[in-house]
Amino acid sequence: MSLIAGAALLAGCTTVGPNFRTPAAPGVAGYTRETLPAGTASAAGALGATQRFVPAPGTATEWWREFGSTRLDDLVAQALAHSPTLAAAEATLRQAQQTYAAEAGSTLYPTLGAKLSASRNEADSSSTGQRNATHNLYSLYNVGVAVNYNLDLFGGNRRALEALAAQADYQGYQLAGARLTLAANVATTAFSQAQLAAQIQATRTILKAQQDQLVIAHKRFDLGASAKPEVLTLQTQVEQTRATLPPLVNRLQQADHLLAILVGQAPGAVDIPRFTLSEFRLPDSLPVVVPSELVRQRPDIQASAALLHVATAQYGVAVADLYPQINLSATLGTQALTIGGLFGPGTLVWTLAGQLAQPLFNAGLNSAANAAEASLQAAGANYQQTVLQALRNVADALRALDNDAQTLQAQAAADASAQESLALAEQQYQLGAASFLQLLIVQQQAQQTGINLIAAQAQRLADTAAFYQAMGGGAVADAQRTARTE
Repeated sequence: MSLIAGAALLAGCTTVGPNFRTPAAPGVAGYTRETLPAGTASAAGALGATQRFVPAPGTATEWWREFGSTRLDDLVAQALAHSPTLAAAEATLRQAQQTYAAEAGSTLYPTLGAKLSASRNEADSSSTGQRNATHNLYSLYNVGVAVNYNLDLFGGNRRALEALAAQADYQGYQLAGARLTLAANVATTAFSQAQLAAQIQATRTILKAQQDQLVIAHKRFDLGASAKPEVLTLQTQVEQTRATLPPLVNRLQQADHLLAILVGQAPGAVDIPRFTLSEFRLPDSLPVVVPSELVRQRPDIQASAALLHVATAQYGVAVADLYPQINLSATLGTQALTIGGLFGPGTLVWTLAGQLAQPLFNAGLNSAANAAEASLQAAGANYQQTVLQALRNVADALRALDNDAQTLQAQAAADASAQESLALAEQQYQLGAASFLQLLIVQQQAQQTGINLIAAQAQRLADTAAFYQAMGGGAVADAQRTARTE
């Protein structure tokens, strides 16, 4: 017993294999080759405001609240509470944590077991050479406690435990990433729904105006004031406009179905709210973290680092397998011919054993170590690729914010000009100063610019959500707080 206790104290003196070190942060100072402007372009309307890029240490965990819609806040909260995807990720995390706990109990401490046994035996005295052989029947009772411990001189068991802990970290970051992705999907789908609803409404308004003009054209034709081609041309335009509605309605219905799934409901079993662009606001300040801080903010980077940690520890396990393995065991108990005599004098029995196993030749172990080393190198390369993809993701998001703001500015100006041109063309047509063909061309331009303006407004909202997601959305900080409370 004391030998095993002493061995437990000696364990941990040596741990072979490389120790995991957090990879160095990227050395770049910015995300894009050109310096970002202080803020984006501005345009008329609530969704055309300038957004400023502000250096910040991190991003708010509930970043979707920055869009100013309580209905969006409620929908994201519902999704985070009822999503089956998150439920699966949470269960996987618990599995990893419990696997670590189970392995830690058997790795860090000796195993202790109790045994109670009884047997019926026969002894033949002829086997000892006696002439008058007899057959003696007797019962034998044993009660004992057994202790086993792996000395783990070279840290193979501790490396395996380290790998399990890193695997639990990986699952935690996977859960954080799933939460971030879910919130972003809810937000962008809500923006898309609002865009489609606005485009449907605008198209229906245009269609109503065209139908009214068609009625007037028929009356003018009946009175001989216009030719048949004019009526047919306007009829064609009405039907073409009408044909654009079903695809828009279909996309809107699909957005409803997707929102239902995201909040953990069947498409037909929940009343999904219909959002409007007017209920959202653009955050005027966008927190930009430096690249060296981004690696600690993004859950995908942290998950990749955890996998690198797993590979590092598993390589240590493979190296430790090349060294001697020492196992110690001890038993203490009593043995007697009767149950009542188990704890009497002279019944004490004990054993103490040690086993040393040293691989002399095993090509498989060397190959396993080489394979683990290759796996470690692959994990390191995958981590570098994850960081590069994250930097690209942020660069794309920043450029989209700037470029799409300029697009909205131009679309807003084009829409204002188109509306003014349409009003002037309608006035001239009523006075006979413009032909029907001229009015038709102006109407088509106004219709298209109005639809494009709505798309540009929704795109700025989607770009902002993509920016928060690219910055990590506070997911890692939220995951760390969750881990501390569990």
